[in-house]
Amino acid sequence: MIEIIDLSIELGRFALHHVDLSIRDGEYLVLLGPTGSGKTVLVECIAGIHRKHGGRILVDGRDVTGLYPEERHIGYVPQDYALFPNLTVRENVAYGLRARRLPEVEIVARVNSMLKMLGLSQLAERSPTTLSGGEKQRTALGRALVTNPRILLLDEPLSAIDEVMRSELATELSRIQRAVNGTFLHVCHSFDEATEVADRVAILREGSIAQVGTIEELLEKPASLFVARFTGARNLFSGVAEERSGGSVVTLADGVRLACGVRSAGPGVAAIRPEKILLANGLALGSAENVLEGRVTGVKRKMAHVEVVVDAGIDLVVYLPRAGERETPEAGCSVTLRIPPEAIRLLPSE
Repeated sequence: MIEIIDLSIELGRFALHHVDLSIRDGEYLVLLGPTGSGKTVLVECIAGIHRKHGGRILVDGRDVTGLYPEERHIGYVPQDYALFPNLTVRENVAYGLRARRLPEVEIVARVNSMLKMLGLSQLAERSPTTLSGGEKQRTALGRALVTNPRILLLDEPLSAIDEVMRSELATELSRIQRAVNGTFLHVCHSFDEATEVADRVAILREGSIAQVGTIEELLEKPASLFVARFTGARNLFSGVAEERSGGSVVTLADGVRLACGVRSAGPGVAAIRPEKILLANGLALGSAENVLEGRVTGVKRKMAHVEVVVDAGIDLVVYLPRAGERETPEAGCSVTLRIPPEAIRLLPSE
């Protein structure tokens, strides 16, 4: 288990401010945030690259704050993989074991086992300069994992991988983490990437933790407007809420009134996820609350869904599953929408 307690540091334009974060044993935690939010600095503090900082870092209850990187027994895969170009794949994987002066028989056995697990046996005598991005990533992972670290830190491990390969390698990372029962901390700036691997996600904003939770918790209960935006809540409308029995009614700036399933009062922002909005092409949705009539102004077919934009007094983005693509309305069609009250989150303005 890793415990980060009140960690603060300033490095030029990068800074962390009183960061508190716990990473559980055997957990795959993703550290997510925009460029410049301090993700890499935090990982480098855990690895021991930066030791002059405020606060403490505990590993399994042991204070490692003042220890050098090699004393922490933490694996680290930097963004550029940092493979040795003058060594073969096998020699790169064996490097950490040789640095520890383990017996040659043990080194050979552990390296061969790791190469097999990562599908690198056929590439063992190749130079890193001849490898693809995915092969380099697996080699760097093997070099980190073969030393049996308690923790593995991965800084943007999929950033140099093409989109087709990225999903496959994300699946591979999850498989490896489960196979070794390791504690993985994975840095990225893509929420889609985080959803492929994370048990939990910690969102970092300007050097501070904005929210920590499962994917479901972040989607259903964003703690702030920033988190809602970062996790893809495309429909964000300023308004004023009034409490009522069983929830609230929010009046948006456009005059549209929507029932909300949570109690709130005063000005704020209504956040509505696109996949939560129900759409029927010319069909009525009954007398339920939050039924709106509108006209389709745009349709985009994407890999995971169909994006439909509807003018219903407010411009709403709706995500429809590709499975029902034959029923997707075209631009210009009249449609009926329903926004379930429980799908509306009321957040403070920023």
